[in-house]
Amino acid sequence: MDDNLKREIIMEHYQSPLNRKVIEDDDYLKFNTRNESCIDNLDIYIKIDNDLILDIAFEGEACAICISSTSIMIENLIGKSIDEALNFIENFEKMINEKKYDKDLLNNANVYDAIYKQASRKSCAFLPYKGLRETLNKLERK
Repeated sequence: MDDNLKREIIMEHYQSPLNRKVIEDDDYLKFNTRNESCIDNLDIYIKIDNDLILDIAFEGEACAICISSTSIMIENLIGKSIDEALNFIENFEKMINEKKYDKDLLNNANVYDAIYKQASRKSCAFLPYKGLRETLNKLERK
């Protein structure tokens, strides 16, 4: 994927992010994830039934990288099982840390394959995934 297409996808998801809204429904779990070194501070809402992610939404203040990464994460994880989501998150983390990962699995999340070149932006791109992984791991332990 060339750099111009990557920028275009990132900007599209930043300017028109998927499911950016507050959810007030007891069927959703809500968690907050924030980056202490910048403005990124998101509330993420997730609806899971029978081990399947039915919906994810978010609201908050964050940079373009964090907002677009959250939107792309949502696009890729709705409809996945918890195990599939955790596998996706693991591969995303490997990618941004320059480790071997399943490129085909990540679909359009591959737009962040060079984010490691800007170390300060890695935490922005990974923030929603980090919070979601912590939440899903807590669910699995119950």
